[in-house]
Amino acid sequence: MARWVAAVVVALVLFPGTASAVPPPPPNPSDDQITAGRAEADAKAARVGELTGQLTAAEAELRRLTDDVAFKMELANKARVDLENAQHEAVRAKEDADAARTEADAAGRAVEESRAELDDFAAASFQQGSTIGSLSAYFGASSPEDLLARAQLLAAVGDSGLNALDDVERARSELANKDSAARAALDLANEKQAAAEQARRDADDAQQSAVRAQQAQAGQAAAIEGDRSRVEGELTQALTAVQGLEGQRAQYNSWLDDKRREEEEAARQAALNAAQRPAQQPNRPPAQQITPPPSGGGDVETVIARAMANLGVRYSWGGGNYNGPTVGIRDGGVADSYGDYYSVGFDCSGLMMYAFAGAGVYLPHYSGYQYNAGYQVPLAQAQRGDMLFWGPGGGTHVALYLGDGMMIEAPYSGSSVRVAPVRYGGIMPYAVRLL
Repeated sequence: MARWVAAVVVALVLFPGTASAVPPPPPNPSDDQITAGRAEADAKAARVGELTGQLTAAEAELRRLTDDVAFKMELANKARVDLENAQHEAVRAKEDADAARTEADAAGRAVEESRAELDDFAAASFQQGSTIGSLSAYFGASSPEDLLARAQLLAAVGDSGLNALDDVERARSELANKDSAARAALDLANEKQAAAEQARRDADDAQQSAVRAQQAQAGQAAAIEGDRSRVEGELTQALTAVQGLEGQRAQYNSWLDDKRREEEEAARQAALNAAQRPAQQPNRPPAQQITPPPSGGGDVETVIARAMANLGVRYSWGGGNYNGPTVGIRDGGVADSYGDYYSVGFDCSGLMMYAFAGAGVYLPHYSGYQYNAGYQVPLAQAQRGDMLFWGPGGGTHVALYLGDGMMIEAPYSGSSVRVAPVRYGGIMPYAVRLL
């Protein structure tokens, strides 16, 4: 530095009019500043890596919870189907019990009527002057044989009445047993309905819990993503800063080299007592540009044609039946946030119901039941028109295989019926063939 200062002094002495032409030195950051800048950038990069790992784990958990929500939603579908079946069974059992009670009551009345008629007959048989039997019947006999015949006739008429009464009593007993059995069946049907109602409530509660967990995890993932974006911005700033410091250092070193060359030239000119100005400072290369890193009944074709005709129809949870898309139902969470309960569309199992109804196959509105509705074949042997399933027991999702690794599905709330490549993550090992 002393030599450079001396050269500047010589230039000022020899060429006093050029003082304003000497540029000031560029900034020269210290080693500590550069080291601190690098340390800050390294710390930010490490934090970005840490948050990336956290986000990866959070997104994996979110995916798991989203799948769990889908599974719980299909279980809720199952519970509703089971409840409808139990309600129908209870109605039939009540009708049977009412009919059995009516028959038993009628049989009871018949027994009482028969008993009353028999009592009337017996009383009339022993009344004087009766024409049905009594002592007067014997008094009119013309011979012992006639008297015996009349006695036998009277006994026969009495035995017939008693036999008829026995028959009616037996019928009433059988109908009473039938009534008892019908009421027992009604009690069992009511128990099943109550159990189905409780199962439906439990399924709804489980679905709500799954939705809340999924929403909480989505918020956590979003918060981590926000933190990562913020730290990535700070990392970009730190990298820009440290690269700027390093660029300043490089520029200063280049400037210093130029000045040393100027010093040598000035000394030479002074020695020769030349009248020329010192050589102009050569053009210095500009500081390096810093670019922040980016952040980052028929046949199978009838079934497929019915499904493909609904491409683009919105997803509505609980939507779809044998006749086409329908308004969805509430789920208290994700589906409600997309308005599925007031929008016409299909869910995954509803789309399968409509597609296969065209071939005369009527499926229940629950993918877990659909998984057991046909012939299961190994996934590697799946053919066009087979159903593909995901989740435990096929209860999370169902799609229709189109062949060549493609499928048609109603995937999730906020989407629509679409054709997509088969997803093998979580897929069941068997496809289901109905045709």
